[in-house]
Amino acid sequence: MSGVRVVADSAVCLPKELIEKYNIELVPETIIFGTTIYRDGVDLVPSEFYVKLGQAKELPTTSAPSPQDFIDAFQKVGKDADSIACILVTAGFSHMGLQAAMTARESVPEPPIEIMDSRTALGAYGFIVLAAAKAAAAGKSLPEVLQAAKDVQKRVTLIATLNTIKYLAKGGRIGKAAHWAGTLLSIKPIIEVPPSTGVLEPVERVRTRRKALQRLLEIMQERVGEGQRVHASIEQANVPEEAENLKSQISSLFDCTEVYINDFAPVAGVHCGPGVIGISFYSED
Repeated sequence: MSGVRVVADSAVCLPKELIEKYNIELVPETIIFGTTIYRDGVDLVPSEFYVKLGQAKELPTTSAPSPQDFIDAFQKVGKDADSIACILVTAGFSHMGLQAAMTARESVPEPPIEIMDSRTALGAYGFIVLAAAKAAAAGKSLPEVLQAAKDVQKRVTLIATLNTIKYLAKGGRIGKAAHWAGTLLSIKPIIEVPPSTGVLEPVERVRTRRKALQRLLEIMQERVGEGQRVHASIEQANVPEEAENLKSQISSLFDCTEVYINDFAPVAGVHCGPGVIGISFYSED
């Protein structure tokens, strides 16, 4: 038996090599373009997805994993695990995913399974999952693995800027930023998904892309504070040069324990649109 195994869904943003290194099992969400169904991260790579999204006449839809998807994942990892920590994207985005996992747990009595709502998304969600996976790899118990995830959850921040607000407005995920929908589509919204609420929250809006990217760094500086070691992740939707530039600036501005560039998860990109870029980060104690 291999102790605790970690299960997450495909909305998580982590480098592939870390997913493989820590043996994290991903359950794919679904993206539907017209009558064609894709499993997120399986049938469609992010670069292809964002090209299709930019060309689509109608916004694609998304669907959370089914109970059977989670049953399959639990049974697969349960063959050589003492217990399972299933950590999911915020229920504020995918309540059906949380329900599906809880339903699946009833059909898989062994090994013990605990389900946790990350209450955030993308790289912030990734850092929570990674903390759990590292604890599991260190031989920690299931309660200790979940506590490691919760310790990061309390500190992690996800901020992002959108190229346009139209995808949020069309997809119905605009939340508290709804009052921005009537403004010019040329504004560059800055949003966040704080674990304190688990839903999309507006931060501010600026007029230019350059200013929006600068504000992401300024907000990060404001929230990190002085003298703190930082874990950072940049999530990008087909804007690799901007992501590399942000990575360079973050590396020079902060004392980074780790800094990654990840593809912006397609299942989230449906609602945020091409060109979205975000920064997820947290400070060490």
